[in-house]
Amino acid sequence: MNDTICAISTSQGVGAISIVRVSGDEAIDIVNRIFKGKDLTKVSSHTINYGHIMDHDETIDEVLVSVMKSPRTFTTEDIVEINTHGGIAPTNRVLELLLENGCRLAEPGEFTKRAFLNGRIDLLEAEAVMDMIDAKTETQRKMAANQIDGKTSQLINELRDDMVQIISNINVNIDYPEYDDVDIITDDVLIPKITKLKEKIKRILKESENGKIIKEGIKTSIIGRPNVGKSSLLNALLQEDKAIVTNIAGTTRDIVEGQISINGILLNMIDTAGIRQTEDMIEALGVEKSLKVMDEADLILFMLNNNEELTDDIKELLERIKDKKYLILINKNDLESKLDRSSLSVDKNRIVELSITEDKGIDELKEKIQELFNLNELETKDPTYLSNSRSISILKRCLQRVEDIEESLNNNMPIDMIELDIKNIWEELGTINGSTYEEELLDEMFSRFCLGK
Repeated sequence: MNDTICAISTSQGVGAISIVRVSGDEAIDIVNRIFKGKDLTKVSSHTINYGHIMDHDETIDEVLVSVMKSPRTFTTEDIVEINTHGGIAPTNRVLELLLENGCRLAEPGEFTKRAFLNGRIDLLEAEAVMDMIDAKTETQRKMAANQIDGKTSQLINELRDDMVQIISNINVNIDYPEYDDVDIITDDVLIPKITKLKEKIKRILKESENGKIIKEGIKTSIIGRPNVGKSSLLNALLQEDKAIVTNIAGTTRDIVEGQISINGILLNMIDTAGIRQTEDMIEALGVEKSLKVMDEADLILFMLNNNEELTDDIKELLERIKDKKYLILINKNDLESKLDRSSLSVDKNRIVELSITEDKGIDELKEKIQELFNLNELETKDPTYLSNSRSISILKRCLQRVEDIEESLNNNMPIDMIELDIKNIWEELGTINGSTYEEELLDEMFSRFCLGK
């Protein structure tokens, strides 16, 4: 943390400009050594300065240099950003000069890590920085912006404040039992407080399911027998010829993937091999993979052929998905109907009639998906949720421990033991926003960031 780091903060390639970022106590001095223009050690903070980057007498590039002095910077350290022309060669040459003059190449995410360690942002806000960079939809952008602004952190802070209040009340009762004006904390008083805390955590977790959908999208598998139109459906949704389509059954041997956006939510579409009994070893492996994808999917689009009768193996698969989120798509409605719809043991509201060759039913399918996941509601709500698996898994553990406390109170466990359990949960909640943390966690988390951020 005492050395000065540098990295290229823009994507490498041909472009109008590139930005090389420097942060640390010696940032201004080091850049000043290779800069010909104003004396950067004497310029005002948050100014842009015109000049040239020099290697002794050789001009490397014409640049604009932004100088931002501590503590009003992203890392709270002195930061200098060199705006070079966007070619690969000049950008790399400027970086080399910085390294030669005393900078160290930053590790992935090290600028953001320093911002966290210096108290500029908390851990949820740090994770949101990368979410903002990765955002592909407007809804993802809004959710990342709320986390950066600290709105999501406030959810965790409120939970911890509630727990501090409970701990304080218990401590007063234990340490000062003679005070008449202190509320006596009995099981009857404590149980409603713990129950309220439990319900608050449950509500956050329920809403965080939406956050995970916004961030990661909906893993959607297209399942069915060979030649029912799975690849045609994928192509129709993507509006491109992503998957090979023929009249030959078993054409799709492996999964084919693509993405579409519905109301700002990504659907990660997976076209799978047709499910049937086969002696072909390669096709059989594809069928096995299809079944695995089906079991792991958030949404199953199960396709049936209007021109085929329902088989026993399809009935078994329909039974297998009944507890998951699914839609039944009956394709080829332009052909003679041989499918007995009354024999389908599924929710009839989840059936969509299709004719992909005639471009019928696609819009209805999208509407059904919106209804199933309440995507219209997600689009209109201000998305303030936990959105990453790390935070959600911690909160789930905390919920389980709160439920254990509730049970212990009902079994008359001593109050001082309850206090210790609540303190442990309070500390674990702190790992979500970084109020408490382990160095290994930071190293692992920030290693996923891009270099220069």
